[in-house]
Amino acid sequence: MVKKYSQIYLDARRAFMEIEDQQTASLLARNLLCHVSGKTQEQVVADREKYASQDICDEMDSVVARVLSGEPLAYVLGEWSFYGMNLYVDKNVLIPRDDTCAVTQLAIKRGLFLDQDPRILDLCTGSGCIGLAIANRVKDARVTLADVSREALAVAKKNVVRQKLSARVSCVQADAMAPASTYLGKFDMIVSNPPYVTKQEMEELPDSVKNFEPHLALYGGEDGLNFYRSIVKNFTGALKPGGFICFEFGMGQEDAVCRILTNHGYTILDCVQDYNERERAVLAQYGRKED
Repeated sequence: MVKKYSQIYLDARRAFMEIEDQQTASLLARNLLCHVSGKTQEQVVADREKYASQDICDEMDSVVARVLSGEPLAYVLGEWSFYGMNLYVDKNVLIPRDDTCAVTQLAIKRGLFLDQDPRILDLCTGSGCIGLAIANRVKDARVTLADVSREALAVAKKNVVRQKLSARVSCVQADAMAPASTYLGKFDMIVSNPPYVTKQEMEELPDSVKNFEPHLALYGGEDGLNFYRSIVKNFTGALKPGGFICFEFGMGQEDAVCRILTNHGYTILDCVQDYNERERAVLAQYGRKED
């Protein structure tokens, strides 16, 4: 049965109010209706007394049911905003989070002062959000997005095209847990938001994360530090002399990650907090840059 746009919105909001407060329920209903109809918020309001097609009514029922089942809104929409970019996302990649802005800002700040035409590797790239944000801000950077997952790389490639950065951003398959291939060449900086969830934390994840987001991109081993150990061991050789590593890490992992870096010859240059004032990212330099 076809409905007016106003009724579709009200029905969706009523359904979401079973699990959310009124403000969140209204936001979900509005965003989903705009997504399904292809209309802006202003157009939906202007057309509120018009009847939507049966296809729109059916699709709205479907996406509302998906959200009610616990599926993250980003996967339902098929896109998410990060650092001013509208990125494609699906179940093969983590949803970009505000926490990751900390490591992104730290890498951009350093990237702006690297030598001309710097090469930057975004390892464990997922959607490509960090590397693409760097490429957008550091205009002469040559960025490589790398992930072990072919499915994740397919998402990253779509986002390279979306951001119109194909001339300066490439995608390659690379395993952070194995020695870096020589074909990658040398980089001025490696930035990574690797899997860092501990075994215990995996059991305590919210259902929306545990049941929908890729475990491959979450689990970092018993103590959550496996990828940090592996990256400094296997990818330090992929840095130019005096090159930099920029890591995101989980809550309470700052000391352990910094220790791993210093034990492998790095000097800690900076640690920064996320928007929740929790230590979230570190920048370190390897050895001395040659004159």
